[in-house]
Amino acid sequence: MAQLLHQYSVDLTWTGAGDAGTATYTSYGRDHTLTSGAKPPLPGTSDPHFRGDPNRWSPEDLLVGALAQCHMLWFLHLAAAAGVVVVGYQDAASGTMRIEAAGNGQFTEVVLRPQVQVRGTTTEGGTVVAPELLADLHHRAHEHCFIARSVNFTVRVTPGAVTVEQQPAV
Repeated sequence: MAQLLHQYSVDLTWTGAGDAGTATYTSYGRDHTLTSGAKPPLPGTSDPHFRGDPNRWSPEDLLVGALAQCHMLWFLHLAAAAGVVVVGYQDAASGTMRIEAAGNGQFTEVVLRPQVQVRGTTTEGGTVVAPELLADLHHRAHEHCFIARSVNFTVRVTPGAVTVEQQPAV
């Protein structure tokens, strides 16, 4: 079977040089902008613990966000294929990064906490939308997520309670 290769390009422009540039650790800003084609620019910075702007996206934020996005997109795909009508999805994802004495560090874990809202208690094919079915969809989404498969730390998925969309009374 032929392998498909996908390429991704992002342009990064540092905007924090100020007047002094990197003359000292405190003389420069960490702000930068990420762009890719016609997509809206993404304002980036470093983690606020490393002199970054808390109102801009850090690489650490983006990594946790990428894992949450990837899981959601696979979950929605698999749910649609299984006939489960998902009408709402939220995630309160979090990541833990350990910094060592020398200043280097790494993520040790990311936890995804998806909350799903479905329409109806059966699939379009008549299968009951049981917790086991949704747990299987989350498990399969995790196995398929390109980003989760690419990292060297634990990514845990702990789904919350599923809610069923209330049908209006007729």
